[in-house]
Amino acid sequence: MKKKSLALAAFLAMGLSLTACGNGGSTKTETKQETSAASEGSEKAEEKKDEKTDSAKAEVKEIKGDAIKKIVEDKKEKENYLIIDVRSAEEYAKGHINFAINMPLDTIKDHLSEIEDWKDKNVILYCNSGKMSGEAADILVSNGFTKVFNGEGVKKFSYDLKTFGNIRAKELMEKAKDALVVDAREAKDFEAGHFATAVNVNSEDPATIDAILPDDKNTLIITHCYSGNRSAVAAEYIASKGYTNVWNCLDGTKEVEYDFSKGDK
Repeated sequence: MKKKSLALAAFLAMGLSLTACGNGGSTKTETKQETSAASEGSEKAEEKKDEKTDSAKAEVKEIKGDAIKKIVEDKKEKENYLIIDVRSAEEYAKGHINFAINMPLDTIKDHLSEIEDWKDKNVILYCNSGKMSGEAADILVSNGFTKVFNGEGVKKFSYDLKTFGNIRAKELMEKAKDALVVDAREAKDFEAGHFATAVNVNSEDPATIDAILPDDKNTLIITHCYSGNRSAVAAEYIASKGYTNVWNCLDGTKEVEYDFSKGDK
């Protein structure tokens, strides 16, 4: 009887041991499955996050010619937009929308750093028909620009086109020493500091501009002022006199603290 009791005890102990081992194996399997499920859940969450980011990506909006016309005619509103002509330099020179800079489609990718400060501001692009500017707009959006508009082309809307060019502050500082800089700010601001090559004019008094114009109609002339408005008036007048290399600086002393010494010869 004693032997039977010992045998039964041993059998029960073996059964418990096997059960314990079986439970341990099941726990490991379940843990692997849970880890795999968690990993898959994390991957799906990341995919959804990426999808959400893509869906939240800025979309190119269309803007009609009459809306652009109103913007460029409003001295304050035009400061809220950067207008880019993506046609060739030759087409741009023949006539472009007022206050527009030139960044041809085939090179725009190489010059995005020049408009980095407009990444979260309103940018309008245009061309002849809207096709090239649409391509350029897509390039800007894919590079993080958030407020991009494709403008109605110059062959579809009757814009008041200008023949003088537009540049930004960096280019003015680089070229000031080699140009005749026409400073259209008030006399007191001019006297407080100006480029060495600058002359002061009153944009509302053509006589003051006529007095400083050179004989050579191909002279590089750059106009600038406090906000880009008076200088645009001066640039248009100078271009109307037959000067072929006239540029207005869009960034006035209101936006940029210029180092006038960069214009020293």
